Formats: sequence, structure tokens, C-alpha cells
Amino acid sequence: MSLILRPYQPTDANVIATWLKSEYLMRQWCADRYECYPVTPEDMNIYHERYIDGQSQRALTMLNGNNIVGYITLRTPADDSSEQRLGFVIVDDSKRGQGFGKTLVSMAVKYAFETLGATKVSLGVFENNPAARRCYERLGLTATGKYEVYHLMGEDWNFHEMEISREKWTGGE
Repeated sequence: MSLILRPYQPTDANVIATWLKSEYLMRQWCADRYECYPVTPEDMNIYHERYIDGQSQRALTMLNGNNIVGYITLRTPADDSSEQRLGFVIVDDSKRGQGFGKTLVSMAVKYAFETLGATKVSLGVFENNPAARRCYERLGLTATGKYEVYHLMGEDWNFHEMEISREKWTGGE
């Protein structure tokens, strides 16, 4: 495997949008950030034009050779450049269970610490997504005890905060 992270390109949306096979999976991925299911490549690119400025918000695509296998965003919350927040974490659904998710998050955390100079990386994960939470815990992220509730698909979904400090980061080992 020769995995790399590179900046998102608009043509990436043609692949990434196909991974969202149901509204339930889409909501686990983006909560209410996209209004309608299915998310189209056009929707993704409009979102990027509107919110991803390359400075306070970045979008990265993970490649395995020439194949797109993952996607993630990093943003600086509340003008505090010491923290980077991960979001929109997704891996090609046909590649799940092969370690791509762990590698994607590990590479993004490393980028946040080493390239962007963050001292803390945070993210949120829905309670109804235990596989994602286990992945984050294996990388050393821990629950902060804080959570929000989103009303999605007629239900209340608990969205738990997780974080890791630069001091606790072991490089994803």
C-alpha cells in the first residue's frame, strides 16, 4: 500500500459521493451539514467552494496509488490555531475493515500536529457509530465527556467529543 494524503480536488467528489449508500450512513458522516440525500458531487463541490478555504478549513483525499480510498477535513475551531478538528471522515465502503480508516485519521492527526502546529486534535462521533469510535480510540483519542444531541431522521443522536493532545500522540502505533 502506498497511501498518501493530498488536497481534495473537485473531481474527487465523483468517487466519494458514491460511498454514501444510505441516508443513515450519510447522516453519520455529515450530520446536518448537507441538506438532502443523496449527496451529489455537485453538492460536495458547492460545500467546498463555500466553506473549505484552504487556511482555516482544509479537505484532504487519501489515495492508494491512483485510487481514491478516503476523505477527511480539518478545521481550526473558533480562531484557535492550536486546535485542529477532524470531520467528514469516510473511507471507500468496499475497503472497510482493511485499516484504511485508521490510516486516514492517523495521517490527518500527524498532519495537524507536524504541519499545522496544532497542540490538540478533536473530533465528534455519533454514539450509533461504534466502529468509528473504536477506530479513534485505537489511535489514542479519548472521550471528553462533552456531547451534543442532533435531531436526525426523526431521532435524537448523541454526538460525543473526542480529542488527543500532541503529548499523548504516539504516531498511530
